[in-house]
Amino acid sequence: MRVLIADDHGIVRSGLRLLLERQPDIEVVGEAADGAAARELAVRERPDLAILDVKMPKLTGLQATREIKAQAPEVAVLILSMHDDERYLFEALKAGASGYVLKTQADTDLLDAVRAVERGEPFLTSGAQRALIKDLLERGADSEEELTPREEEIVKLVAEAHTNEEIGEMLFISKKTVERHRANILEKLGMRDRVELTRYAIRRGLVQP
Repeated sequence: MRVLIADDHGIVRSGLRLLLERQPDIEVVGEAADGAAARELAVRERPDLAILDVKMPKLTGLQATREIKAQAPEVAVLILSMHDDERYLFEALKAGASGYVLKTQADTDLLDAVRAVERGEPFLTSGAQRALIKDLLERGADSEEELTPREEEIVKLVAEAHTNEEIGEMLFISKKTVERHRANILEKLGMRDRVELTRYAIRRGLVQP
């Protein structure tokens, strides 16, 4: 199995590589220190599996997952996180990840997760399974409407406190076009203001809290 590791801490990457390469049938074919480099490596090398930290510079692990699955859908993704937080778990699965592994449990869970992916199965800890069932029972069939990539880009910039004028300059569109996008986004998500958009951006992994 060919595996890519992405984490912005070199010592974590080294530990993961050591753990994985103890297995005779696993080869680490690349390492990346940020989400953009992880995406580029995954698309170029087409590993069987990319293990991505949820929080990385340039692109978060969730953003990188979405882009990898869009450009190289055959590459499976595992999200590695310090956060035992249902929001990250749900967004990782919605982004297309095959599993969510806590760093604190990586020494026991990571190889199980890799083997599950190898069998074509998702990997969820018992706690994650309970969280998903609880969420499904509470939410029923309701789900937020998906945003387009351009709308996600605007939400990210809004959450980073850029003005409409600044966003227009960064995206090479007019201020009025930005205002129109913002109004459409708020209506689509059933939200009222920038605070709610910022919470949405954090939950979606577009920005880091």
